[in-house]
Amino acid sequence: MDNLKYQQNLITAMKVLGEESNVLFLGQTVIDGGSPMFNSLKEVSNNKKIEMPVIEDTQMGLSIGLALEGFIPISIFPRIDFLICATNELVNHLDKIEKMSKGEFTPGVIIRTQIGNTKPLYPGIQHCGDYTIGLKHMLKNILVIRIKKENDILPSYTLALERAKNGKSTLLIEDASGLWKA
Repeated sequence: MDNLKYQQNLITAMKVLGEESNVLFLGQTVIDGGSPMFNSLKEVSNNKKIEMPVIEDTQMGLSIGLALEGFIPISIFPRIDFLICATNELVNHLDKIEKMSKGEFTPGVIIRTQIGNTKPLYPGIQHCGDYTIGLKHMLKNILVIRIKKENDILPSYTLALERAKNGKSTLLIEDASGLWKA
């Protein structure tokens, strides 16, 4: 993987999403920095960002609520390990809300996360898991996309945006690029 191209393609994809009038980005380090995801949002207006504290389950619930109100939330979890804290809302609410409401509620949420980097320093076992397969097994109505190649970034996020506009949610799992400066 070409880390610089991967990073630039993430910046481009986030800029494209940010140009949509009803898209909002929310999560930890979207405004204040501190994770690799922060730099990928540098071409997105701060007016489109909501900085969240460490309350992943509430963040997912807020994302669902925003989607029900007509927004397209890009709910950012800096590492997939943090997404585990929001699994209740992800699996038991967002994934099943259309069936539970008999089609009345169809929130389109884009969930963005990343496999934690292990280089140059190993962050510990709780920061670099890859739960892609487990999430694919749990999520029956949310499309799970694992993005490994830089050329797959923009098409994957474009697909997720189109799905969100049609009331369908997508979970995108990125590779750690390793060269980001938080």
